Amino acid sequence: MTRVLVVEDDPQLVRALVINMQARRYGVDAAPDGATALRLAAARQPDVVMLDLGLPDMDGVDVIRALRGRTRVPILVLSARQASEEKAAALDAGADDYITKPFSMDELLARLRAAVRRTEDVPLVPGTTLVETDGFTIDLLARKAVRAGRDVRLTPTEWHLLEILVTNPGRLVTQQHLLREVWGVSQRDRTNYLRVHMAQLRRKLEADPSHPRYLITEPGTGYRFEG
Repeated sequence: MTRVLVVEDDPQLVRALVINMQARRYGVDAAPDGATALRLAAARQPDVVMLDLGLPDMDGVDVIRALRGRTRVPILVLSARQASEEKAAALDAGADDYITKPFSMDELLARLRAAVRRTEDVPLVPGTTLVETDGFTIDLLARKAVRAGRDVRLTPTEWHLLEILVTNPGRLVTQQHLLREVWGVSQRDRTNYLRVHMAQLRRKLEADPSHPRYLITEPGTGYRFEG
């Protein structure tokens, strides 16, 4: 059973989320504030976190950073904050998706399913298991990235993006293809999500993120991995 941790201080919304997710056989834990969320995450090890940014005891972005220090599970932000800088801050902190309130339950559940899928193993290109560059190594079977002898902590979304690129070396992978494969068909216009996550990957893997050697942007079209 997939276990979801809902971090939200609106009891009516929590009740609606719990009813809808339990009806679809998700296990649900709920936390009304950031401190409780961090305790539950440590004790119960959720598979997905749904998180409001406007919590009574701490900002949701700080909760994301704290969670990212201990887990790689998908984090879906549920927030009434619509400013682009608010969304960028949450994604930069390590969130995998950003859902603006009010939202439809069907959309939320679809985004939840997509987040769960991103944590599952996907078929590899035959013969491709280890990708080595002068800067880092990617072990696709172990789902592990190493740079300068140290493990690189990647979120499920970052890993999925990287996996698609490194299994298609030298090929242009379009923005639309990446958005469809990672976030789903309904998110094909969320190019800002893609830019933020690619910037995060470069910060984690490239020696000079502003002048990437391996994760190359093809302006207006997509991205390419040069191994």
